[in-house]
Amino acid sequence: MSGIYSIPVSGQKEGHHSFHFEINNKFFDQFEESEIKEGTLTAIVEAERHSSHIGISIVIRGSVRICCDRCLGMMDFPVESDNRLLVRFGAEREEYDPEIITLPRDESELDLSQYFYDFINLSLPIKRIHPDDADGNSTCDPQMLRKLNEYLVDDENSGDPGWEDLKKLMNGN
Repeated sequence: MSGIYSIPVSGQKEGHHSFHFEINNKFFDQFEESEIKEGTLTAIVEAERHSSHIGISIVIRGSVRICCDRCLGMMDFPVESDNRLLVRFGAEREEYDPEIITLPRDESELDLSQYFYDFINLSLPIKRIHPDDADGNSTCDPQMLRKLNEYLVDDENSGDPGWEDLKKLMNGN
């Protein structure tokens, strides 16, 4: 059965082959635990077929809709990802190296959906916040920022005598 994000690995002549994939909301629906639910991206897969292996280049461009870590508002975030895979042929399927895949010779296609998903997620920053505008001001939801500032504690140690006792213990040792 042919998958929508698969490329053929058997029956191809040696040489260069190109594939084009559209990644949208339906793609992210496949991954139930994904924090990404929306996106519009394009994946260009360039495969160079040789007798013993296939060199694959995957370029993904577009944007995904993610939640801001600061204000919890949704934002569009650009994705740019360039990755390479090497597909070798062997007796059984192995993926001990994230960039090298060993496929059985009788396997007819390679499903790239998990690789696309991983590459998209790895291209996102760890800290995901709305960018600042040209003047250096946050573009986060102003109402949420006001609420956060109401509950902001300037000095967590002030007002709690337990911290002073702990400091004395630490300085005593």
